[in-house]
Amino acid sequence: MFLNPDKIQLEERFLDRTRSPVQAQSLNATITSTFSRSLPVTASLLQHWQMWLASLFLVSVPVFFEAPLVRHAPWLSLIFSVGWLAIAKHLQEDIKTSLWGSLIWGFSLTWLCGSLYWGWLRWEPAYHVPVEALAMPWAIWAIRQNSHRVGGWFYIGSLAGTAITDFYFYITHLFPHWQALMQVEANVSLAQPILKNALSLVETPWGMTWACILAALLLTTANKAMRSLDFGYWAFGGAVLGTIFVDLLFFIVAISS
Repeated sequence: MFLNPDKIQLEERFLDRTRSPVQAQSLNATITSTFSRSLPVTASLLQHWQMWLASLFLVSVPVFFEAPLVRHAPWLSLIFSVGWLAIAKHLQEDIKTSLWGSLIWGFSLTWLCGSLYWGWLRWEPAYHVPVEALAMPWAIWAIRQNSHRVGGWFYIGSLAGTAITDFYFYITHLFPHWQALMQVEANVSLAQPILKNALSLVETPWGMTWACILAALLLTTANKAMRSLDFGYWAFGGAVLGTIFVDLLFFIVAISS
């Protein structure tokens, strides 16, 4: 039995029409899937930079608020640590803000240790790192917990930057100037000669060489940490670089004074 050629063409056109919507839907699904996969990557990258900036901010800017507060009202500064912990707990209760709550939790540890040292022991530079490291057991616990991982790495990054800065003070023989400055901190006229002598040590080849070496070490460490997609490592990187920012600000203030 022979088929009509016109009928065959009609059937082929009918099949093409019935097949084309399916193909179009498949193509649209592929495009939508590809686009939807690219959105989280972009959003995640933005969130990582936000975490980095927040970490850098919390290491650097609050120093200029805590420093005068802890000198005049050390107990009040210490009590503020409880307030930071309360804010952290509140933020961690909501899944949308849990990461920021973890970051504030780590910041509260640095605030607590900083209040203890700068409030009562700031005349003894050798005690600085040990006191700042008092919360290290909690930080080690935190980096193993998803709920506190970001805060734990933030604290460790801040402590690492502090330790390297103190090492620079030690290697360039600035500890005596630190002690002398703490004794006359309220008297600007007496503080200026001390700062001038300290700067003369920093500006030597020995001081400048070690400054470059340690700055490169901090930059390299932060850069390696930020190659990961882990928010905790980005908090660590921001905290480490924040210490460089603080050191530069103090250096500028010392020169200008």
